[in-house]
Amino acid sequence: MSIQLQQTAPSSQSKATTDPTLKVEGLASHYGPVQAIVDISLEVYPGELVTIVGANGAGKTTLLHTLSGVQRASTGSVMFEGEDITNRPAHRITAGGICHSPEGRQVFAPLSIEDNLQLGAFARKDDKTVIEAEIENIYSLFPVLKEKRLQAAGNLSGGQQQMLAIGRAMMGKPRLLLLDEPSMGLSPLLVGEIFDVIQDLNNQGVTILLVEQNARAALKIADRGYVLESGRVAFSASAEALLNDESVQKAYLGH
Repeated sequence: MSIQLQQTAPSSQSKATTDPTLKVEGLASHYGPVQAIVDISLEVYPGELVTIVGANGAGKTTLLHTLSGVQRASTGSVMFEGEDITNRPAHRITAGGICHSPEGRQVFAPLSIEDNLQLGAFARKDDKTVIEAEIENIYSLFPVLKEKRLQAAGNLSGGQQQMLAIGRAMMGKPRLLLLDEPSMGLSPLLVGEIFDVIQDLNNQGVTILLVEQNARAALKIADRGYVLESGRVAFSASAEALLNDESVQKAYLGH
């Protein structure tokens, strides 16, 4: 590859800061004897949208699971807003400000859309009226969810379930939002809608770490990108540099 391995800095002055929101150093994780991610280091700064791209099996989902406490780290550290959260229980990580919209959406199918959104705020101590107002904010992002708010989440289309999964994560008031393969299984039209919403959330100040197999779509809205190969960071650069790199185009963008 023509891009050299590097830890890239924040891409704009408005987002630059001396202290990253998320700082990962030397992170590794195993499934039994199998090492899924190896010596991963990365940073996400306040207000950034950073994407992690790579082929199936590269370790992208395992990385997010390790950051959110679903999967244990074997070695390395995860620092969030200057605090070591490595191997902290998942519910405490969520309560601390990292919210995860998982691969495959994983909505609570028998429950209503509104109940799913309420569950997204389970770790919060806010008054009921505050929670209700924020549900209305989610409905403003995804009007179709309001139309169907009393229906079982399992009756929604794949695209609508993805909207619900993102909305549920946002109900946790994340200071870092982890999104895992939000375009998976969606039509091209719905992919565009979902990425528009992700970009809108970032423009509103939400810091986002996006894992996505649709590398082109992800890099078009991201500030920076990391490419994972066989569980390792192969290289990193600005999203624009990755989009314009010939070897990246051939390997990941279909050119």
